[in-house]
Amino acid sequence: MNIGIVGASGYSGEVLLSLLLDHPNISLSTVTSRTLAGKSVESVFPHLRNRGGGLKFTISDPDQLAADPDLDLVFLALPHGVASEYAIPLCKSGKKVIDLSADFRLNSSEIYEDYYGHPHPFPNWLEKSAYVIPEITDDGWQNNRLIAAPGCYPTSILVPLLPLLKNNIIDGSGIVINSMSGVSGAGKKLAEDYLYCERNESVKAYGLVKHRHLSEIEEQLTLAAKKEIVIQFTPHLIPINRGIATTITIANTGNCLNEAYEVWNELYGEKPFISVLESGQTPDTKYVFQTNRIDFSATYDPRTESLLITSAEDNLMKGAAGQAIQIMNLWCGYEETAGLL
Repeated sequence: MNIGIVGASGYSGEVLLSLLLDHPNISLSTVTSRTLAGKSVESVFPHLRNRGGGLKFTISDPDQLAADPDLDLVFLALPHGVASEYAIPLCKSGKKVIDLSADFRLNSSEIYEDYYGHPHPFPNWLEKSAYVIPEITDDGWQNNRLIAAPGCYPTSILVPLLPLLKNNIIDGSGIVINSMSGVSGAGKKLAEDYLYCERNESVKAYGLVKHRHLSEIEEQLTLAAKKEIVIQFTPHLIPINRGIATTITIANTGNCLNEAYEVWNELYGEKPFISVLESGQTPDTKYVFQTNRIDFSATYDPRTESLLITSAEDNLMKGAAGQAIQIMNLWCGYEETAGLL
């Protein structure tokens, strides 16, 4: 298959580019960037020297991409609100699309407008897309032409939580979540808050009360529980390049630790990119760095009768580019692990 990446100059796009150049089943034929058009991939990303094969960035034009008869599947590594401008013409032209933005992660256009501050540009396409966490999403998503890859924070939360809700191990009340993310989670941009001197030796909470990913998390939890789920979610920015560490506290659960592990082990026991660690073995971002793996474990606190779940992932891999390639592999009939660690 011939593959394209739109928006290949950002962090997620760069990781996509690097992984796809070595993928055994596809040919990376198109990489676009409005700011880098005409430049070679190797000149922009010197670590790809002797791997780029002369590939050059081209102009990001949705109509030209849609009209390209040689493109089979396109990854969109674009900001929300922009990705949909490409997704629709590409899908209409018969191409498969995997969108790494938030444009098609929600089912509700009202919730999208509430959290993103503007109406969804193509609300009728929300029901035509599929939100896919490869290890959890029920079969049938492969029949869609537009796939929404989950966000980084939501992946670290939904992978451990959704099975517990679906199997009634927890009732969905009293969930408090704190997540910490490396600076690359904010994207590649020049802004004072992300300068080295501002972020080094600094940790702070942000997006209090209504972080955009909260909409995605609560919608998926609500679908799993078949009732409205409301959580407290607080993200933090920490001075590392890559990685997400999440702590989920579920109050007044009683000791359901064994039941939780039974569900996880049955569902995830053979999944190549999920490691369910023993209780008390805390996941560490150091050990998921540059892998497409998410590690998580749980501990019961008898003093507060709370279940504590901790998870770790690389936000640019399982939280973005790696998971998107995992989706492509399953969608196109390749080995799930092809091109991934």
